[in-house]
Amino acid sequence: MLFRSKGVSDDYLRRIPKAELHCHLAGTLRAKTVAELAQRYAIPLPRPAETLYQWPNFDGFLEILRLTASVLRTPGDFARAVYEYVEDAVRDGNLRHVEFFFNPDYFYPNGIDYPSMVAGMAEGVEQARKSFGVSCLLICCIDRSINNGAQAVAIVETALAHRHELVVGIGLDGNESVGPPALYAEAYALARKAGLKCTAHCCEDYLTPLEAPPTNYLICRDVLKCDRIDHGYNMLASEYVLAEARRDGLYFTPCAWTSLVHNRPHRPRRIRGLVEAGLNVTINTDDPAMFQTNLGHGFTTLFETIGWGPDMARKFSLNSVEGSWLDESAKAALRIEFRRQIAALDKEFGYEATALKV
Repeated sequence: MLFRSKGVSDDYLRRIPKAELHCHLAGTLRAKTVAELAQRYAIPLPRPAETLYQWPNFDGFLEILRLTASVLRTPGDFARAVYEYVEDAVRDGNLRHVEFFFNPDYFYPNGIDYPSMVAGMAEGVEQARKSFGVSCLLICCIDRSINNGAQAVAIVETALAHRHELVVGIGLDGNESVGPPALYAEAYALARKAGLKCTAHCCEDYLTPLEAPPTNYLICRDVLKCDRIDHGYNMLASEYVLAEARRDGLYFTPCAWTSLVHNRPHRPRRIRGLVEAGLNVTINTDDPAMFQTNLGHGFTTLFETIGWGPDMARKFSLNSVEGSWLDESAKAALRIEFRRQIAALDKEFGYEATALKV
């Protein structure tokens, strides 16, 4: 058995239980599934499936993301997307819970309405639960690259008019420099009033700290009143903002891999910075199929680079439970299951002596 520098094996990292809190449904589609559905619906692809997931920059990535979204046209397509992601994530990283982002505006041009797409995802969630015992929740997302404030309000109004028990929150993604968080204050106020949870992509590192400044965190906290924050890397440019975030105690959902190849060597160091700043950090995949990654790969890559031991693996595993939007009963049950699995893994790998009290 091969061990990393601080005594944690790749197999342990892959098998430790995980909840995925930052995952975009449109970015989970297997390239072969995209090609198959594109052929069914006569949608031209720019290149073969083997090289489909390539792009020169972040905006190029967003173009391919929206292209993959265009192949989801029926409830059955949505069910298939959910099921295939869970199937892959269970195999590659012992996924036990996932909270999917979905952008309704990506799918309306496909001829499907909001209730139908959510019904399809719900069908996939139930199929995945029966096959793998994995729980799933949904987050209705606003793309700031294409949605202004009024359009964001309309998205939330639609979600509320067709309320579904699995849709527990709203999110904000897309190009952060195009849509500063304060533009979406009205949409977030509407969602909060209706009891939805709130998160937002914030301080992303494909932009500079001037383009996606650390102060965006303060706006997400004070104006949008977010319950959770996605990414957060550029906060490292401000000790004041880091201190505020540490005091606030929100959970952060950075991703170990990224859409931009030139950024990949830097991402582990930035995640380490968030951890060392005392923030509540979870590890996620973002768009796993598109980035050619998975939960197991994210953990092993991150731990190989930083040299963390099993104590940090346990912390990330349990943080993903605590940061989830499950109700308290479901969260308590998941917490017990994670602790049981972690204890069994510690015994199998001989890590009991270093185990945290979990």
